[in-house]
Amino acid sequence: MSHVDPAGGTPPPRESRTGLPAWNQGELPAPHRRTWRDLLGPGIVMAGASLGAGEWLLGPAVTVRYGGALLWITLLTLVAQYIYNVEASRYTLATGEGIMTGKLRLKPGSRFWTVLYAVIDFWTMLPYQLAGVAVTLAALFLDRIPNPSTETDLMRTLTYVVLILFPIPLIFGGTIYRMIKTLVMAKVFYVLGFTLLVACFLASWSDVREVLLGFVSFGSVPAADGTVVNVFSQLAKGQALPELDTTSLQLFTALAAIAGVGGLTQTTICAYIREQGWGMGGKVGAIPSAVRGLDLELAHTGTVFTPTPTALERWRGWLRMVRLDQWLVWIPASLIGLALPALISLAVVPRGTVADRWVLAGMMAEGASTRVGGMLGHLLWHGMLLCGFLIFFPVVITTVDGFLRRWVDITWTSFGRFRKLDPQRVKWIYYGFLIAYLVMAGAFLSFASPLWLVIVSANVMNFALGLSCLHTLAVNVRLLPPPLRPSWPSRIALGLSGLYFLSLAGLTLSIAILG
Repeated sequence: MSHVDPAGGTPPPRESRTGLPAWNQGELPAPHRRTWRDLLGPGIVMAGASLGAGEWLLGPAVTVRYGGALLWITLLTLVAQYIYNVEASRYTLATGEGIMTGKLRLKPGSRFWTVLYAVIDFWTMLPYQLAGVAVTLAALFLDRIPNPSTETDLMRTLTYVVLILFPIPLIFGGTIYRMIKTLVMAKVFYVLGFTLLVACFLASWSDVREVLLGFVSFGSVPAADGTVVNVFSQLAKGQALPELDTTSLQLFTALAAIAGVGGLTQTTICAYIREQGWGMGGKVGAIPSAVRGLDLELAHTGTVFTPTPTALERWRGWLRMVRLDQWLVWIPASLIGLALPALISLAVVPRGTVADRWVLAGMMAEGASTRVGGMLGHLLWHGMLLCGFLIFFPVVITTVDGFLRRWVDITWTSFGRFRKLDPQRVKWIYYGFLIAYLVMAGAFLSFASPLWLVIVSANVMNFALGLSCLHTLAVNVRLLPPPLRPSWPSRIALGLSGLYFLSLAGLTLSIAILG
């Protein structure tokens, strides 16, 4: 294959000034005819990743204290994440590379960006999800919510067991993506179906109204007296803002970070686009699993196409598929996944409850069981705990898989030593990073509390995604040929999304500094 200039001009040398190999040249395939199977594409996998700690931990923790009034921050987050998903996918559709690789192609060069993102990503990958899995397992064994003051050793032991077990699904399936897709589809259909059934029986119309209004109560924030105050309403009345609850504000910004997918895990959309075979992603291969990986391989660099009239028509078709995938699957599943646990928590947990760090994952199961009572309540208890397990265990896998894919993409393309390896050996780079993650996670779990891990990780995620939005904008504007670049409205929307996440990170930092 020949090498081409990213802007369609004179072919550059084989090694670009940033140290990465130039793109190969290929032909953009035509989008396949859309069928119901397209609804089971990257969006369903992202939806599975979306149902996690934000929806099952922090969401209920916020709603049982303040009702649904603070849920508006999650809607803003999902809109900003949608904008990012489309623009990150734009780069992968055009080149077959993940957006993280595209960032390395900008000055000051791949080494600078690699170090910067390594420092950031370390803190976004703190293993807070593992504690949620351990809570559900402990509750099933004990037939009650574990006591955090007397059963800490049990919780830590189960957390380490989960740490050892969760990599198993990443080893089988032919491609890692195929196994993850199967796993999260089962998770999404069971969790949403079961929680919808529970919400229909236990939640009142006033609960439904409160949650729906909460998604549009823009500007509501927690006050120090335990109430909720609307910033815009206070300013319109010419009244001064009351003292705010800084501890709850940190939980509030953490909820904004974890709602949806969040952080650099959002970049995983590129890997799913590539391994689904959409756009030029079908030209670069996939990461095979350790078992039944067949003869799959992953190219060391991307492949681009010449933007002819025919190619541009196909290009617009691929972009439409990405947008439909997001609007028809990911956004509805994410919104429903946020709303249902909020509804259940309002219905079964007393208002004003402050959940302990260990029992966030189990408080709804206990409340639902108490509300119904009898044998049915006992069955409901186990069903809710199974929901919690199916939420946390797969999301640990998808989150860690996203982390591994980011760093496989970075090292596979940007480091000369790895570029010399046979493309079929990419799986060993993937599993090498997996071992390193297990060591890091085990170290943090030995001394840090789950709630500390959630708050620190979530708020670094806000900074990481804000930076990634602005960096993605620079990549798409500077590297893609003019016909493939985002329109001005898309550029403005992505820029505002970046400022939104950076503002949340700045708010948290100011709270930590000023108290």
